[in-house]
Amino acid sequence: MTDQEKLQSVGEEAIAFKGLFKTVQLASVNAQGVPEASYAAYVERDNKFYIYVSELATHCANLRETGLCSAMFVESEKDAGHLFARKRLVFKCTAQEVERSTAKFDEVMALFYEKFGKFMDAIGKLTDFHMVELTPSHGSYVAGFAKAYHLNGQDLLQITHRNDQGHAAPDASAQQKLDELA
Repeated sequence: MTDQEKLQSVGEEAIAFKGLFKTVQLASVNAQGVPEASYAAYVERDNKFYIYVSELATHCANLRETGLCSAMFVESEKDAGHLFARKRLVFKCTAQEVERSTAKFDEVMALFYEKFGKFMDAIGKLTDFHMVELTPSHGSYVAGFAKAYHLNGQDLLQITHRNDQGHAAPDASAQQKLDELA
């Protein structure tokens, strides 16, 4: 398998990985730069993520104020082969509210109902909830120990190694231990 074929395979793995989740981890900041870690249920459409969040959640205000966030999908601790190398897919995103009175809002809301069922009957009409579109600009995927990649391009499928050499070991013995983890 050529290096390009291996990278294509990594891209396919990253796409399949994000499909395993119903929620996305979020990192946002307010206008003063104070960080907030959170999560939200999401749906995906046209390479964008959509979240439906309440004004009671700090990240809702942060996203509306700054228009920026980082979105992460991370392997569970119980499923990870090693806690130092949990699989994770991270995107840098711009955030923009989808107005309730638009066709896009209705189309995406239908995806929420499809994915989350009856619970959406309870929150779908609440006026303190806002739909936010997260548009990834670039990302990274860690597929395991010393397997880190950049994701770029319009479809985020231009995959490159973050570092072709992997981790830097001080000697051959340490390198052998690293190689066994990979």
